[in-house]
Amino acid sequence: QVQLVESGGGLVQAGGSLRLSCAASGRTFSVGVMGWFRQAPGQEREFVAAVSASTIIKNYADSVKGRFTISRDNAKNTVYLQMNSLKPEDTAIYYCAAGRRGVSGYEYWGQGTQVTVSS
Repeated sequence: QVQLVESGGGLVQAGGSLRLSCAASGRTFSVGVMGWFRQAPGQEREFVAAVSASTIIKNYADSVKGRFTISRDNAKNTVYLQMNSLKPEDTAIYYCAAGRRGVSGYEYWGQGTQVTVSS
């Protein structure tokens, strides 16, 4: 099993920045892709960004391209999401997720961290 713990959420004004962290523990050698998802009140969970195990391949949702940056430190088993130029519509619970090497999809999920952007 792999456990994921997010941190770094909070309240920020529009235009500000936040950095989310997600630390993995347990069978971390089995972790492949890692990503971030978010869920706003009354809406479905949506993809935000993902990074491959090699850290070479990164993908972003169109809504965050140019504002958010995902990175990964495999030595620390941690993935980060740097969020700049935040907008009120970025307000959501942000979830870290991880998949197993060689297996598609995300098997492990964190508990989520709240990000609130005020206008």
